[in-house]
Amino acid sequence: METTEQLNKAYADLLAQQHFVESELDYTIPEKHKAQLQQLAQLGNSGVTVFDLYRKQHLFWSYNMEMLFGYDPELMEQKGNDYINSRIHPDDYMTLTRNGIFLLNFVFALPLSERMDYKLINEYRILNQAGHYMRVIEQHQPLELDPRGNIWLAMSMMDVAPDQDEYRGVRYQLLNYKTGRFVLPYSGAVSPDMPLTLTKREQEILFLIRDGLLSKEISEKLFISVHTVNTHRQHILEKLGASNSIEAVHYASQLGLLQ
Repeated sequence: METTEQLNKAYADLLAQQHFVESELDYTIPEKHKAQLQQLAQLGNSGVTVFDLYRKQHLFWSYNMEMLFGYDPELMEQKGNDYINSRIHPDDYMTLTRNGIFLLNFVFALPLSERMDYKLINEYRILNQAGHYMRVIEQHQPLELDPRGNIWLAMSMMDVAPDQDEYRGVRYQLLNYKTGRFVLPYSGAVSPDMPLTLTKREQEILFLIRDGLLSKEISEKLFISVHTVNTHRQHILEKLGASNSIEAVHYASQLGLLQ
């Protein structure tokens, strides 16, 4: 079982695969977005933020983050993402980090023309002003790519979930909002009642895929060739009836194969 530190490192390593050239980034662009984002927050009564993946900091917070979710504006300014993460239920945080790894792997594999087409929708728990956990729905999507196709600015829109039940855990969906097609969650391609097993090596590789490793990194870690890794990956997809690695990891988790 991976630790929070391992997941955070896997996520950071994925972000580091993007190579920005500062002189190519036009910081008048996020300024132009601000008025529209404030209007979006006001009309939808949603919390809106914009994160700069080059500077690794938020460039924008909507005015209503304190009113809706109890976020302290001074602490948001001083501590940024560390403060936001500290308010997430610890049991939900690891799943959200895994989802972020899935999203980056998925988007990095897309043609540049499709990188703006997907959003990750998470429902999870955060601390409110009274110190109690409340459920929120947060949508993440790219806002701007740099000239090289890197994800430069990412937008988040957060709302109070209408269902404040006692469900323990994270609900999530990956949506192509142009086609309306959901990539996640589990679509039932494999029945939970179907007897299905992965070999020990396939499980090892699927664990590493879940942690965000690429085929070359997996080959180096397991001392096998990239060709062998890719052969195992294809077998995993076929066994699980998955069309990509994200679906394979999700289906395997649903079937109890990644415990």
